[in-house]
Amino acid sequence: MKKATIIGAGLTGLTTAYYLKKAGWKVTILEKDTRTGGAIHTHREDGFVFESGPNTGMISHPEVAELFEELGNQVEVEPANEEAKRRLIWKEGRWHDLPSCMKAGIKTPLFSWRDKLRLLTEPFRKPGKNPDETLAEMVKRRMGKSFLDYAVDPFILGIYAGDPSQLVTRYALPKLYNLEQNYGSFIKGTFKKHSELIREKKNDPELYNYHKKANKKMFSMAGGLDNLVNALTGKFEEEEILLGCDNLTICPANNIFTAKFEHRGETKLMESDALITTTGAHEVPNILPFLRDDEKQKITNLIYAKVVQVAIGYKEWRGIPLKAFGGLVPSREHRDVLGVLFLSAFLKNRAPKGGALLSVFLGGVRNPEMVNLTDEEIEKLVFPELQKMMMVTDRKPELLRIFRHTHAIPQYGVSTGERIKAVEDIQNHFPGLLLGGNLRDGIGMADRIKQGVTMAKELDEIFEKKATSQNSEIQQD
Repeated sequence: MKKATIIGAGLTGLTTAYYLKKAGWKVTILEKDTRTGGAIHTHREDGFVFESGPNTGMISHPEVAELFEELGNQVEVEPANEEAKRRLIWKEGRWHDLPSCMKAGIKTPLFSWRDKLRLLTEPFRKPGKNPDETLAEMVKRRMGKSFLDYAVDPFILGIYAGDPSQLVTRYALPKLYNLEQNYGSFIKGTFKKHSELIREKKNDPELYNYHKKANKKMFSMAGGLDNLVNALTGKFEEEEILLGCDNLTICPANNIFTAKFEHRGETKLMESDALITTTGAHEVPNILPFLRDDEKQKITNLIYAKVVQVAIGYKEWRGIPLKAFGGLVPSREHRDVLGVLFLSAFLKNRAPKGGALLSVFLGGVRNPEMVNLTDEEIEKLVFPELQKMMMVTDRKPELLRIFRHTHAIPQYGVSTGERIKAVEDIQNHFPGLLLGGNLRDGIGMADRIKQGVTMAKELDEIFEKKATSQNSEIQQD
């Protein structure tokens, strides 16, 4: 039986191991933490259900829907209610709806009239020629500065906690980049892709139905995201997931990967035909010490946003009506918070009836020092903002929990290309070794699931070809 060792029991590692096991592999997952799930961590306290990692995902790839289908009644996917479609943007002391249609876009005070008129000529502008053009450069070129300041910048803060002037579009938002490169325009591309789907529905219904599974809907899990983790974890025997693994290093020799690690006070060695890492980029050099220094440098040359996440719960809500996904705060407004999610407004049973659950974010790439603030200092920043933005009184909430993430979200900047090339070179040099995780292929939960499915297929294909080649050589002999 083919053996694979997977480093990391987060969503990527669990998904990869699940599909490898289905394909007939013997799998072992090595995890340094004492729990599975990685960044996904649900907490339940005093009637509140809150997350200290990602709060929601999006069904942006068919692989996500297919995984949910396979898990069946072991998970209950909870879609966000319709109020989640409404997004708020803070400008000049109040919230404004982010426009969702042309009419609203004309009326909104978020964008300048010059840029609103400029948008009419967007379909006629030439595509950019710089493959490493930043998101800020692209948006200003095609749409104007006010769209950058009050649409794209807060959007990037909400997803990456990042800076559009540092993110390269083709890596950070590849679908947006491809709209311009393939169709010449964001607007033309949107209409043409819709036309292509209509033709696909007529000419290839099976492929159309597959693509349709990626319905772009936001989701969580009923009762918390850790129920997805628990369903995947339940697919493995106890000996297939080893928790609390310390001082892990890998040594390749003769097409075999040997993992050396400490587990429950013992030093262990484990051999496998294949090895997959799903850790952060900063952990790769210690796990794979055999890599060249230049390869390590290219992989670790990745900035991670440092983020403070504050879960706040009120058993009786007396602030503004929470009828939206949440509010984002553009950088140019110079506030202390990046944004606020109104979790109890669009997910069920996250707060006691009549109460509210909020998730407030601080820090990001522009203010990384906030992760080093004390709890008291963070509270002194957060509550004045809530009083101003959410109209809450100085009454203390029933729930207040602060989480700090020093490696929260990778920033896909100009170094991304050489990092991806280094990963490809390493994998070609060591067949059976795959480097996954959020150092490539996207940062969302959907991206993690898709990458896990893809890596499992890729590894299985590598060894099928290898077995076919060996059988052919035997027959010739």
